[in-house]
Amino acid sequence: MPRRVARPVLVVMGVAGAGKSTLAALLAGRLGWPLQEGDALHPQANLDKMAAGQPLDDADRRPWLRLVAAWIDQRAAAGEPGIVTCSALRRDYRDMLRRDCVHFVHLAGDRHLLAQRMHDRSGHFMPPSLLDSQLATLEAPGADEQAITIDIALAPEAQVAAVLAWIGNDIGNGAVPAS
Repeated sequence: MPRRVARPVLVVMGVAGAGKSTLAALLAGRLGWPLQEGDALHPQANLDKMAAGQPLDDADRRPWLRLVAAWIDQRAAAGEPGIVTCSALRRDYRDMLRRDCVHFVHLAGDRHLLAQRMHDRSGHFMPPSLLDSQLATLEAPGADEQAITIDIALAPEAQVAAVLAWIGNDIGNGAVPAS
């Protein structure tokens, strides 16, 4: 039986309001890859805590990160690509997710724009009051991490183009974008 070769798994990361879900959905549509919303993997207790304006701590995040990692492992074991959203704010959180197939797409930008986006969205469990705690926790990916940083001020299609150019070699290795 031939050995399966893992396709890329993109982890679209960043603080609340960065546009993770928007970019991930656009990429999934363009590439035809499965998408997992990381927020859907949070235990209800985490969602309730954030909705109450309380930031998560490491003990809250670790079980959630294990679920995100399990989703990545399923994709890799099947030799299939995928996209998952996950704040992945600190390096040690990203270390829990890091695999040879994982590429981190870090959405970063101005605090004012992030706050505006959080204020303008409706029906989301994450209140704007938690933005500063997320920014304080954020450790941008280092030069030694397989990551690209995308400016959130770019139009979503420009963000998609930047990611596709960055992962071009992996796409050329069998994961063909949908036309």
